[in-house]
Amino acid sequence: MNPIPFNKPFFSGNELKYITEAINYGKISGNGVFTNKCHAFFENKYGFGKCLLTASCTDALEMAAILLDIKPGDEVIVPSYSFVSTANAFALRGATIVFADSTDVSPHVSPESIEQVITKNTKAIIIVHYGGIACDMDKIMSIANKNNLFLVEDCAHSIDSYWQGRPLGSLGDFGTFSFHETKNIISGEGGLLTINRTENIKRSEIIWEKGTNRAAFSRGEVDKYNWIDLGSSYLPSEVTAAFLFAQLESINKIQEKRIRIWNQYYSGLKLLEEKGYFKLPLIPDYATNNGHLFYLLADSLETRNNLIQFLAKSNINAVFHYLPLHQSPFIQKAGSSNELTNVLKFSNQLIRLPLFFEITDLQVDYIIQKITDFYKK
Repeated sequence: MNPIPFNKPFFSGNELKYITEAINYGKISGNGVFTNKCHAFFENKYGFGKCLLTASCTDALEMAAILLDIKPGDEVIVPSYSFVSTANAFALRGATIVFADSTDVSPHVSPESIEQVITKNTKAIIIVHYGGIACDMDKIMSIANKNNLFLVEDCAHSIDSYWQGRPLGSLGDFGTFSFHETKNIISGEGGLLTINRTENIKRSEIIWEKGTNRAAFSRGEVDKYNWIDLGSSYLPSEVTAAFLFAQLESINKIQEKRIRIWNQYYSGLKLLEEKGYFKLPLIPDYATNNGHLFYLLADSLETRNNLIQFLAKSNINAVFHYLPLHQSPFIQKAGSSNELTNVLKFSNQLIRLPLFFEITDLQVDYIIQKITDFYKK
C-alpha cells in the first residue's frame, strides 16, 4: 500500500479558471467580484445576516474581539481543548483568558465548566464545535443569556453543519470559519466572519477595511473614505476568493463524499469499540455530522502513541491534537484553576485518522484492518 497522508487538498477543477477570471477583471485586491460571490453564497445558503471573507479564521476571531470591545480586565471563557487562535485573538486585546473543561464524553466544551468560571468580569464565551459537531447549545445559549454575555462560535471545523436545523455560525453574536487546506472547503488560507446582529454590521465592515469606511465608499455611499475606527487588513485577495468560490460550487459533492468516508470508518471500527478497545465519536440527536474529521479515543497515552507508531510503520499518517492551552508555556498561571481533567484525557488519548476527499474505499479499509491488527496483538 502506498503511503496514506493525513490530509490531501482537493481541487474541484474550476479554481484556475476563476483565478484567471479574477485577474482579467483587473482587480485582484480584496472585496471584488469573487468576494461578493462568496458572500452571497453563504448568506443565501445558510441565512447568515452578514458575511465577510477574511484571510484566516484567526483574523475572523480577531475581528470578533474588536467588535466586542474586549479590553484589559475583561475575562473571556475559552475551551482549553482547542487551537491557539481561539484564545490568542482575545488575549491580543488584553483579555484575561479563563479556560473551561471538555465534557466527559466528547472534546466539546462543558456547559457546566463554563458556568463554574463565570465572574463579574466575564464578558464573552467562546465555544468550538469540535469536528463539525455542535456543542450543547441549549445549555450554552441559556448560560450566555442568563449572564448577559456575548457568545462567539469558533466554527473552524463546522462548515455545512447544523444544530436543531440551524446552521452553526448563526447561533452566537458572531461565527468564525476556516478554509485552511485541512478543512472541508479550502482556499489554502482563508476564513469567514458571520455577523448575526444587525447593529454590528456597519462597524464590522469598517474593522474589515483597516478601520476605514472604504466599503461604503466602494458602494458610492460616501464621496471619500477616512479612518473611522480600529481595524486591520483582514480581507483576502480576489485570487483567494476565486479559489474559494470554485470550492463552494462543489460543496454538496465534497460533503457527501466526506460523510461517506466518515461512516465507513465508523461502521468498520464499531465492533472494536463494542469490545472496549476504544471509543468512537459521539453525535447527539441535536447535531449533524459534516464529515470534517474522524477520531478514536484510546484507553491511555501509551496505547495512543503505540497505535500512531504502528500505523506509521504501515505507511499511514495518523495524528493527535490538541495540547491543552491551559498548560501552554505562554499561559502558565493564567486561566482557570481547575484541573480540567477531561481536556487532559482527550489531549492524551485522541487519535485522528486520515480523512480527505480523494482517499479511496480500499485505503480506508486498509486503515481499519491495520487498527484491527494492532488490537489483535
